[in-house]
Amino acid sequence: MPDSSPKTVLETEFPVRYAETDAMGVVHHANYLVYFEEGRSQYMRDLGSNYAEVEASGYQLPVTEAQLRYVGSRCYGDKIRVRTWVEENLSRRVTFRYEVVDPDSGNVLVTGYTRHVWTDTAGRVTRVPDSWKRIFG
Repeated sequence: MPDSSPKTVLETEFPVRYAETDAMGVVHHANYLVYFEEGRSQYMRDLGSNYAEVEASGYQLPVTEAQLRYVGSRCYGDKIRVRTWVEENLSRRVTFRYEVVDPDSGNVLVTGYTRHVWTDTAGRVTRVPDSWKRIFG
């Protein structure tokens, strides 16, 4: 049965830095993965956790899949807002969904997701600990 409970969507906003742009003056496509990571990291902080705590408890969350769809672009100095939520939280994997939006107009610029598996420090896939399952809802 699909989970129909409301998702916690958290946002973080920051300006595009010069180093993130390409020769055409727009954000290089690869940097949106960095923005996804920033959104995911802020999501965890906003929920009272962080990657350091994951690793300190003997777990890792490597990315196993990423997908992006580009609809618009940003230039140096433009502000962006990254909206992040957990789309899927299973026993061994978690999927984060993202929207990068123009904070002034609300127009969606990029959408995508990253899928992660829970591993121990030796890289073996393991079950998500109950404490983290609750955090990711």
